This record gives sequence, structure tokens and C-alpha cells, in this order.
Amino acid sequence: MRIVAALGGNALLRRGDPLDASVQIGHIRKAVRSLAVATTGHELVITHGNGPQVGLLAVESATDPALSAPYPLDVLGAQTQGMIGYWLARELRRAMPGHEVVAVLTETVIARDDPAFARPTKFVGRTYSTHEAHRLQAEHGWTVRQDGAAWRRVVPSPDPSEIVELPTIARLVDEGCLVIAAGGGGIPVDPDHQGVEAVVDKDLTAALLAERLRADTLLLLTDVPAVIHDYGTVNARPIRQITPRALRAMDLPKGSMGPKAEAACRFAEHRRGAVAIIGSLTDTTALLSGTAGTRIENESSCT
Repeated sequence: MRIVAALGGNALLRRGDPLDASVQIGHIRKAVRSLAVATTGHELVITHGNGPQVGLLAVESATDPALSAPYPLDVLGAQTQGMIGYWLARELRRAMPGHEVVAVLTETVIARDDPAFARPTKFVGRTYSTHEAHRLQAEHGWTVRQDGAAWRRVVPSPDPSEIVELPTIARLVDEGCLVIAAGGGGIPVDPDHQGVEAVVDKDLTAALLAERLRADTLLLLTDVPAVIHDYGTVNARPIRQITPRALRAMDLPKGSMGPKAEAACRFAEHRRGAVAIIGSLTDTTALLSGTAGTRIENESSCT
């Protein structure tokens, strides 16, 4: 079976964690161990989030007096791809000895006229108080938005249309390599391969990657056990199986579960007979066996 696994931000940092490298490495080690046990004997491609890391570098860049201008988001995306790809590759080699592991610096093509540029929705970086958020907004021209009780920076998140390195990634997978690719949704570039000030959603890019690689399963791994019906109410309950049409009708929050749901729907619609699964990173084995998480399949596949 060919599996594309998208690691959510919780694989690296949980809400409230310090941004220290040692904390992130510890989380990655646990994530890789879970994946290694669950995917033994299968082809595996891993992608990952980078919101907290890009946010950290953006703050450092914006406040560095030695710089005449902050580093653009595409460059920060490339930096975090390299850092996180290195950590993942190192832990995969330890957890899965005998496998060739490679991290591919990946560019994702987006349209410069994407409507997302007029409506930033992608959270990056840490949380702030109301006062801090509005101060940073005034100082750096950021767009900020509430995330629960706190505030965070939001940036444009245009739709991915192509993955530049896809032919290389496909060859590596066909030859049996464990591949880390399209981290953070990929480095956003326009059709002329110029960098763009944006962060592409990693789940939507993972869905595109899984579709183009003809994967059997798309795993969207996060810190919740499943998609929850009536979330936050006394009637809350996990959804075990659902169709793309029914999942879209739930109109899930755009800043959290919404992109995962949309990614799952796109993959299930384009890869008939394949399945997308949303669930907890700690339940990876159970997700693949069908005993945990939410499975998203086309109407013809559901019973």
C-alpha cells in the first residue's frame, strides 16, 4: 500500500510548548516511532506542517535591526523545510534501519490572483494577547485574528495547483525510498517560479501529492481522535465514516479542521477506491486498520 502521511503541527509543537529545538525533536521522535510501527511493509511519503516554525523565524526576521527588510515567507518556508526534513530523516533512519530516506526541498505552484490573498486565513507563529497582537499589527503591518481566547498572525493560503518536484518524488518512491516532501505545503511559487508571500496549507498539498502519486491512503494526522459531530456540545460524538458531500456540508472551521476536511474530500473524490483518514497521530495503527479516526470515502465505496 502507498501511504501519504501529513503530520500536523502537534507532531512538532503542542499549544503552549516552548519553541526550543529539543522539544520539537522529542515530539518528532515519538511521531516517527508511531509511523514506523504502523507503516512497516508499505510505501511511505511524509509531509508536515511548519506554522509555528515559520512564525518564529518571521518574528525574528521582522525585529532584527541588522536587516533592512524581513525575509519573505517563501524563504522562511524553505528554511523550515530543511530543518524539519533533517529532523524527520534522522529519526526515520533510526526507527526504520535499512531504508533509504530522503528529504526533498519542494516548491508548490500557486496562482498570483488566488482569492486567498484578499482573505488571509492561515495561522502562523505563536499566540499573543490582544494588546501584543495589535501592537505587532501596527508595527509590522501583519494581519491578526483570534484563535480561541488568544490572537495569532494570519497570512494568505492560496490553493496548490502543481508540485514542481513531483516527477523526482515519484521516482524516489518507486525505487523504495522513504520520502519527506512538500513540508509546510511546499515553498509557494508562481508559474514563473518566483517566490510568493504566502503559506500553502500542508493538508491541501498533501492531498494533491497523494492524488498525483496514486496513493491508496491519505493520513491526516492531528491531535484529535476524529472529526467530531456537534463539537463542543453535550451531543458531541466522533464520526467514523463519511462521504465527501456530507463532510463538506458540516462547514468546519477554516482555521483548524476545515482544511483537513477539504483535503480529505479532494483526495477521496479524485482517487476512487482510495481512502482519506483523519485522526490522532497516537492512533496511527488503529487508523490504518479502520478501528479509529474518521474515514472519508466516495459514496460508491461506503457501505
